[in-house]
Amino acid sequence: MNDPWWLVLIKVVVLFVVLLVWTIFNVWFERRLVGKMQHRLGPIMNGPLGLGQALADGMKLLIKEDFMPSMVDKVLFTVAPLIAGTAAFTAWAVIPFGGEVEMFGVTTRLQLSDPNVGTLVLLAVTSVGIYGFVLAGWASNSPYSLLGGLRSSAQMISYEIAMGLSLVAVFLYSGSMSTSAIVEHQRLPIAPFGLDIGMQQWLWLSLLPSFFIYVISMVGETNRAPFDLPEAESELVSGYITEYSGFRYAVYFLAEYINMATVSAIATTLFMGGYLPPWPLNLIPLLNNPWLGPIWFALKVQLFISFFVWLRGTLPRFRYDQFMTLGWKWLIPISLGWIVAVATFKKLADEGLLQGPLLWVLVGIVVAVLLVLLFLGEKPEPEPELFPPGPFDAFAGGYPVPPMPGQVLPELSDVVPSTTEPTTASSIVKEQ
Repeated sequence: MNDPWWLVLIKVVVLFVVLLVWTIFNVWFERRLVGKMQHRLGPIMNGPLGLGQALADGMKLLIKEDFMPSMVDKVLFTVAPLIAGTAAFTAWAVIPFGGEVEMFGVTTRLQLSDPNVGTLVLLAVTSVGIYGFVLAGWASNSPYSLLGGLRSSAQMISYEIAMGLSLVAVFLYSGSMSTSAIVEHQRLPIAPFGLDIGMQQWLWLSLLPSFFIYVISMVGETNRAPFDLPEAESELVSGYITEYSGFRYAVYFLAEYINMATVSAIATTLFMGGYLPPWPLNLIPLLNNPWLGPIWFALKVQLFISFFVWLRGTLPRFRYDQFMTLGWKWLIPISLGWIVAVATFKKLADEGLLQGPLLWVLVGIVVAVLLVLLFLGEKPEPEPELFPPGPFDAFAGGYPVPPMPGQVLPELSDVVPSTTEPTTASSIVKEQ
């Protein structure tokens, strides 16, 4: 796009303000929705419907005293949140909010920049943002923070691969890496069962495995529950941000919510038609207006954010080995196999060979392979016995220890000899 500099500046300011306001709203939205799911009210006191609570929390972090522990690397400790915050805002530069409109006499798109490889820019920027979390753990010089940073890097490597592979099928299907071109490709009509009813070919249905893999990967990429292992309070206090407070902590808080909206916006753009209205509303000319594109786009993104909140309110945190197993043993192999299948079908369709019985033969082969992988996979090995056979001595170490599931306490007659004196807890400990 060849927009004049003043129009680019207007887009930058509007985008920055929208992201800040949207983040404040999402903080309130998450608290209210989780409260409804758990039969609580959520924020209700500050402002109408509690809308001022998130704003008050943000102001508190901005004016709160900012501590820096003496043992940290002061330069990296300050640079790390700047990297995370900058990457969070930069990713939105290539996300289209709407189609072509006329603004102040200039024909432009409701998008800051539209490079031919916009999707690769999104992947690159989100990958760079992980350095902000890794450096935070390293610069804090704390074991809890370091472990949280290492977990962030492991999650990035594992789920960035699955996320990138899920988008390859989108590139093959649409024939472009431009975000706006992918959205416009989804505007093309399809005729299900031979019925021309004006439906658009949104890619989530055509590439359903890629869509599912991307949705799982985007939750792991943003460190959200149930994949919030880098900041797991149960074992890492607060993970990579344990030593942060004040404004620096606020930047990480802001980056997390913007990243949640970013991956939701990518899913909306690449799979859910972006700024296009859903069927059958796209048949109404008044609702298919480019100026209404940001509204449709925001509604779709908010649905994905609701999905994030739903996961947080319902699922417990994964074990780390389960988390790595899901990424490396399931998502990545399935993505590779799906890419081969999409490329094969795409080539056959371009050559005009995907007709008649050949189509059903290929579909049967794919279904058979999936069934084999599903039912004849690796059988789990029996778990070894955790405890030695025989009764469990609860006082072996000098202190009473409750038995674990599967352990058997000795009979009382074996512990305390029969006497005429009454049996008490103190006498049992004395005998031991």
